[in-house]
Amino acid sequence: MALLISLFTKKKTEEELKLIKFIIQRFGYRPKELTYFIKATTHKSFVSSDPSITNERLEFLGDAMLDAFVADFLFKRFKDEDEGYLTRVKSKIVNRKTLSEIGETMGIREILRYNQARSINLSSLEGNAFEAILGAIYLDGGYNSVQNSVENFVFQKYVNLTRLLEEEIDFKSKLFIWCQKKKLNLEFIVLSEINQGGSWEYEIETNINNIKYGRGKGGSKKIAEQEAAKETLQLLGEF
Repeated sequence: MALLISLFTKKKTEEELKLIKFIIQRFGYRPKELTYFIKATTHKSFVSSDPSITNERLEFLGDAMLDAFVADFLFKRFKDEDEGYLTRVKSKIVNRKTLSEIGETMGIREILRYNQARSINLSSLEGNAFEAILGAIYLDGGYNSVQNSVENFVFQKYVNLTRLLEEEIDFKSKLFIWCQKKKLNLEFIVLSEINQGGSWEYEIETNINNIKYGRGKGGSKKIAEQEAAKETLQLLGEF
């Protein structure tokens, strides 16, 4: 509580100055109303008697901000990809594992307030606090400030987008490369094309040197091919 009370004084405490410096260096944003950022870095275990000053509500808000920004970013970055691809890549960026990795890489535990006497998964807390800080930036500076922070600081320094995209994987390309190395002929055979109520469903099968392998279904040929290639790689022990 001493940290909150000190907000009403002109002189910043050492802890407050450390928090301000951290937000500027890691997020490229200078806080105006520090209360938001104190809440964003306060876990409920630290103030169990007063949940209103924890980061849970800000985490909810930051999650929505991040989701909107990443969707906008991917939509503009990958103009030729379909909805399925964009959704899969977005889920890789905003899932719990990736957010925890971002928070840990940033070193958010340096300014995180939590009950150190309890056994807590710190990386998970850091991921939650990361989202909460984005929520604090939104309240303090608006959506454009969040956009600038994520695009020009977080993505540039703490997210290996290339690795994430490589993990998104293009199973079809992997299978082609595998077949080329072994000098095998690869074909994708359309088994069925069904239109039900205006929606298409395709079923595709891979054929390697006239031997049938994996099958895949999807709302587009591209998705069905990816699924067929994935199953084939699994059958071949390559995935």
